[in-house]
Amino acid sequence: MAQGVVVLFDERANAAVTRLLDGLDAAGVPGARRFPPHVTFAMASDIPARTRAALKADLRVLSIPNLWLYTLSAFSHTENVLVLGAVVDTELLAVHSAVHDVLAGKVKNPNSYYLPGSWVPHCTLAHGMDDEQAAVAFRAVFPVEPVEAKVARVAILDTASGDVDVLV
Repeated sequence: MAQGVVVLFDERANAAVTRLLDGLDAAGVPGARRFPPHVTFAMASDIPARTRAALKADLRVLSIPNLWLYTLSAFSHTENVLVLGAVVDTELLAVHSAVHDVLAGKVKNPNSYYLPGSWVPHCTLAHGMDDEQAAVAFRAVFPVEPVEAKVARVAILDTASGDVDVLV
């Protein structure tokens, strides 16, 4: 079980990502439709209520920039993953850092992939693929038009239950 601090997109960006997922479905590739399209800023095994409240208070005074989802890429760790990477700029990094300032020392088992200096902001399109499926997935959606994703909400996403706790 894990809980993530995620940004959820506006309807236009959701529709653009959904079109990519439809292309993956048509190619027979398992997509990432379990959760709404999002970019994860932090992940931990537990984000307590008190920490959520502090994060909510901080997020209310931050200006969260639009995300430009632009780079189609793949990575492999324990499974192959196809992602749409976000363009990284100083505003995005500042918000990411602010989120982690609130979470530091207050969450259980923070995931090191999402910590400042390690984070690669992205929207997952497909995961759990073998090598052949990864190649098919890439071909199915390449080339990708850039997606301007306006942040509609920031939430805590529980990956076990699928619950979304909207913070702002």
